[in-house]
Amino acid sequence: MTNPNAKLRVLAFYLPQYHPIPENDEWWGKGFTEWTNVAKSQPLFRGHYQPKVPTELGFYDLRMSEVREEQARLAFESGIEGFVYWHYWFGNGKRLLERPFNEVLSSGKPDYPFCLAWANISWVNATWQKGLSKKDGQRVIAEQLYPGEKDYQNHFYSMLPAFKDKRYIKVDGCPIFFIYVPEDSAIREFITTWRLLAKKEGLKNFHFVAIARMGSLREKVIPQKKIDELLAMGFDAVNTWTYTRAEIEANKYKKYIHTILGKVFHINVVSKIKQSIINKHLYLKEDKGENVYPLLFPNWDCAPRKGKNCTIYTESTPKVFAEQIKKVKELLAGKLPEHRIAILKSWNEWGEGNYVEPDIKYGRGYLDVLRKELIGNIE
Repeated sequence: MTNPNAKLRVLAFYLPQYHPIPENDEWWGKGFTEWTNVAKSQPLFRGHYQPKVPTELGFYDLRMSEVREEQARLAFESGIEGFVYWHYWFGNGKRLLERPFNEVLSSGKPDYPFCLAWANISWVNATWQKGLSKKDGQRVIAEQLYPGEKDYQNHFYSMLPAFKDKRYIKVDGCPIFFIYVPEDSAIREFITTWRLLAKKEGLKNFHFVAIARMGSLREKVIPQKKIDELLAMGFDAVNTWTYTRAEIEANKYKKYIHTILGKVFHINVVSKIKQSIINKHLYLKEDKGENVYPLLFPNWDCAPRKGKNCTIYTESTPKVFAEQIKKVKELLAGKLPEHRIAILKSWNEWGEGNYVEPDIKYGRGYLDVLRKELIGNIE
């Protein structure tokens, strides 16, 4: 179903948090999903668009195949090549939220390209509990472990049916696999193990992509140095996550002040930045590199998860997003067609206000500008 007319290879991160699981029932209450906080979110200031309400797909349950089919149809029509499903493997065979992807894999539906991103990070109870800090009793509820080679082998063989599926997205003939926290010292051994197993099982190799965070208040990140370090670890490419850097560049002093107020004095202040200003600082000259995949980042409002302790991009509209896509097209123009890859964050991160699915304010607006810029057959 990959659209051959699309001008870029846009891959969209896809969150599988929209169905109840026993662990979430235990941690947050019976029936908890990402929709729980999304639905009860309230405006924090005049003009603040909350709650954000889906239209065509509704407050869906990802156990329903009809929902997954409709998502794929909308994405395909918008020029998106495929979904990057967040994949949770905590070590020793422990997985969470795997049902939607398992059903996509076993059923063969939707007939729409996919790949995986390993969210190799511990879950803490602050993730979906507003305002909770270490001082208030933040704790780890699912710890990310790296037990060693045997576990990496088990992980590989658990996912091998996916890698051999005809729908699995490839780069240069190799299955693409994202790693959320690439810096952990165990990742080198993991990559080496999986490359050997890939060849043993008839795969050409892997195309490992590191998610590279480009900026924080604690350290000065030099983009090219960061990219070089990750490539030296064995990665084939990097996906640049530059929005924290953009926030700092756009409003450096306010960002410092808000961080100090929150962490030192436990005073939460809503941080607001215009999306158009974020866009000006979102891209790097390094994004033109053949093995660098820039981010498409249409909107951000994590108030449903964090309440006042959040950053909100204001005036995020499909029109502003269109300008972002145009910039990314320029960055990728000089690359080989196979490597003209941009990563959309995200298809459906409603709890972070980071999505392109239809809602009550813009309808299909974000999908329409994607279609116009990627395919070009819409007025």
